[in-house]
Amino acid sequence: MITRRALLTTGTAAVAAGGLARTAGARVRGNAPHAGGPPLPSAGQLAWQRAELAMFVHFSMNTFTDQEWGDGRASPALFNPSGLDAEQWARTARATGFRAMILTAKHHDGFCLWPTATTPYSVRSSPYRGGHGDVVAEFTAACRAEGLGAGLYLSPWDRHAPSYGSGEAYNDYYIAQLTELCKNYGPLTEIWFDGARSPTATHQTYDWPRIWRTVRRLQPGAIIFSDAGPDVRWVGEEHGAAPVTCWGSFDPERVKYPGYTAVDAEQVLGMGDPRGSVWRPAESDVSIRPGWFWHAAQDSQVKTGDDLLALYLSSVGHNSKLLLNVPPTRAGVLDRTDVRSLRDFAHLRESLLAVNRLQEASVQASSAAPGHAPAAVLDNDPDTYWATASDESRGWLAFELSRPVEFDTLRLQEAIALGQQIAGYRLEYRTPAGEWRTVTWGTTIGCRKLDRFPPVTARELRLAIEFAYGPPRLASVGLYRGTES
Repeated sequence: MITRRALLTTGTAAVAAGGLARTAGARVRGNAPHAGGPPLPSAGQLAWQRAELAMFVHFSMNTFTDQEWGDGRASPALFNPSGLDAEQWARTARATGFRAMILTAKHHDGFCLWPTATTPYSVRSSPYRGGHGDVVAEFTAACRAEGLGAGLYLSPWDRHAPSYGSGEAYNDYYIAQLTELCKNYGPLTEIWFDGARSPTATHQTYDWPRIWRTVRRLQPGAIIFSDAGPDVRWVGEEHGAAPVTCWGSFDPERVKYPGYTAVDAEQVLGMGDPRGSVWRPAESDVSIRPGWFWHAAQDSQVKTGDDLLALYLSSVGHNSKLLLNVPPTRAGVLDRTDVRSLRDFAHLRESLLAVNRLQEASVQASSAAPGHAPAAVLDNDPDTYWATASDESRGWLAFELSRPVEFDTLRLQEAIALGQQIAGYRLEYRTPAGEWRTVTWGTTIGCRKLDRFPPVTARELRLAIEFAYGPPRLASVGLYRGTES
């Protein structure tokens, strides 16, 4: 993994919540807006974001050389995991709530985890399984056995390949590797690219249109991730957080290809654009350890379950998806410390969101479109929703409970199959004296918005949609209590 912030030069244009004027740009398949409306997700994009959690698996030569960026000169003889167990990776991922995994099939050092015909610098030249190993095959089989989506990362930067920097010759080499991965390992759910290249490395212009066409042709069901999409975008930083204002819509002219340097990455990529012409939701990536690869010296620095819950709240809870890296050890298994944190994270997440304290509330609304009654926000179906009448862009929901309840977390979801519109909301509660007081407020909602705040006890609440770019369609409202008092 490369710290892509170092590759993106900070731009000067600021992007406010209300943002940029729409700029015409090529629309990616499945991203076109409906007539007069916002861009819509494809079925694949919708499923990708609703899955919420994916696990990155950084495992390669760097695991054995104790490096983060290999230089491509390490001997293949070093790669020899003593007990590689991809099934353990997948079992752990499924048991802790992850829906997909992405493996580093090739990192920047150029060492390939499958027996590629393009270079001897691969598992074929290693002692692993007597030179007959194929980590990619083991990984994809393990994912499918556990019902997980299987994704692959193929680094464009290759510090071993002699053709790197030669232009078209290297692009041919890279496309050949991509073709092997897309043809030989069954259906893939995500192909993950970055624009990585060292500032001091030989310059290589990557043929992104050709790369994306290859994936579309050979893996038409796969979601393509990169800084520039075309399906999903990087959030602009590697701390596992999205901005509190985060749009699924995006202006493709602002980031034209992976590694594009003409933007302030954390702002343009992170926030998106309410008037963007394509649907391109954000993915927030972060490692459970300080590094992306396993290092014994970092065993005491693994993020705790509480740390991971905080990341979930600031990524998934900010209309992004969380891609959490969990690197295997040199033996080829997930470290027990990492697994313990994952289990704690799953328990904390499930406990927090177990009981919606609004579930038994009566619900009224300022208005409602036919067939979209306010009670739809409590039916746990992301595709049913309350909508205001007559295309009103503002409105409110009032909730009344039979008794006061205590809560410290608000969950909101838009019906994003129909696009993202809401740009301002406020939750209030009525005090015993009859006054309305603000609990929390925010801007965007999208697929999921989670707000935490000091505990509040109330029986009557009001959720106001204060601004939307079109008719608000709210699919779900929930109130929860974290650690019980």
